[in-house]
Amino acid sequence: MADFEYGPVEMLLIGFEGDRPGPAVVEAIGDLIEGGLVRLLDLTFVSRNELGEVSTIEIEDVSDEYGFGGVELEATGLAADEDIAEFAEAIPPGTSAALVVVELVWAKHLASKLAQSNGVVLASERIPAPIVNAALAEVTD
Repeated sequence: MADFEYGPVEMLLIGFEGDRPGPAVVEAIGDLIEGGLVRLLDLTFVSRNELGEVSTIEIEDVSDEYGFGGVELEATGLAADEDIAEFAEAIPPGTSAALVVVELVWAKHLASKLAQSNGVVLASERIPAPIVNAALAEVTD
């Protein structure tokens, strides 16, 4: 019987202007955690200045200041330096982003059941919400 401690994990790079996320971003992440849809495993803020230089701040250093005071990380270190450097390439100069590492709690049960039955996910692809909505709007028009 495969009973996993963690489900699948996803890394999301959430971009924003300035050096910190706005209240709506903090609220959205908090809502997902409180609703039990994800577990926050790691969170790093990444900024790229106008010269293209990258700097990082760990959530532990700014949790209260950035509005994440009540958020507990379930694990840390999943976003390695190499991951951060790779994701940072997508950040335009003069902006910042949050590299959010979340466990997909809803998928943990599925992963356990698949492992119990020798099933495996052979492929997976995420379709971004703007593309889904645009495609469905075309079909329904």
